[in-house]
Amino acid sequence: MVSAAPQSRTRMRAISGWRTPAFGGVLVLLLVVVALSSLAVGPAALTPAEVLRGLLRSDGIESLIVRDIRLPRMLLSLSIGGMLGLSGAAMQALLRNPLAEPAVLGAPQAAAFGAVAVLYSGMAGAYSFALPASAMLGALLSILLVIGVAGRSASTLTLILAGLAVSSLAGAATSLAINLSPNPFAVTEIVFWLMGSFEDRTLRHVLMALPFITVGSGLILLCGRGYRALTLGEDAAVSLGVNLGRLRLYTVAGVALGVGAAVSVSGAIGFVGLVAPHFVRRFVASDPQRTLLPSAAAGAILLTAADVLVRLVPATSEIRIGVVTALLGVPMFLWIIARQVRQGGLS
Repeated sequence: MVSAAPQSRTRMRAISGWRTPAFGGVLVLLLVVVALSSLAVGPAALTPAEVLRGLLRSDGIESLIVRDIRLPRMLLSLSIGGMLGLSGAAMQALLRNPLAEPAVLGAPQAAAFGAVAVLYSGMAGAYSFALPASAMLGALLSILLVIGVAGRSASTLTLILAGLAVSSLAGAATSLAINLSPNPFAVTEIVFWLMGSFEDRTLRHVLMALPFITVGSGLILLCGRGYRALTLGEDAAVSLGVNLGRLRLYTVAGVALGVGAAVSVSGAIGFVGLVAPHFVRRFVASDPQRTLLPSAAAGAILLTAADVLVRLVPATSEIRIGVVTALLGVPMFLWIIARQVRQGGLS
């Protein structure tokens, strides 16, 4: 009799591999293009030469625009978009569900409520790490709650319902904070966390979020082999030496750290983690391990491109980036659901 482990290894080798070898190069090229566009595009358009002078010099108007205003936005959009794309790929791999994304599970909404609670209480001004810590705690609790209610092998419908309940609860708690807010300035701050924006972000925000995003990304990337094994089923993954408990712990902790840190500086931004993995999956033969880094790159590209777009739209005030990602992500979300229904995945 042939043992299950050799069969599983054979199937794992079959699903691995890039369908398009040049795909990685295309992603790198797009990353460079959107990064340079983020530095050049805005109310004061800059040429590539002016962008370069702004980066290399410490004085002059180009330096003020590039280094003090646009460089932090670019770094945040790339790192946060990458984290959201990576988190989406990780959640989809862990739950083996194409709709398992941090926003669908209520993580950004819960993280936003954690940040709002700190702003409302006044602790944000007294303790510098209160804001990211509360956002990360909110994201962690939301994911644990959804997984606990829906179960590890939840259907798409159960997952959506559990995530909807958690996000609605977080939204209701945030609305309550707005209603009870004693001054309009606090309300303005709270609205920022609900809609998401990179406006007026500085290098201090980059330094506050980047360490947590790095650690969260590292925890998720450590799980790549386990995600690949899970495509064969939990029993097969265990036979291949995967510790499922540690795999879930690393994934939940990584997503909570990364998404919480992202929300703590940019507010809630949805749908990037849902869309990015679907863009890249067909190019990596649907291998969950090989989907991780391309999903991070695709998320960084999408969010940075959206940030460039909000600066190009003529308006009296800058459109919140969460609005743009929702307008782009909702049609994709509906298309994924429709495809799942046609394939019998929402039974």
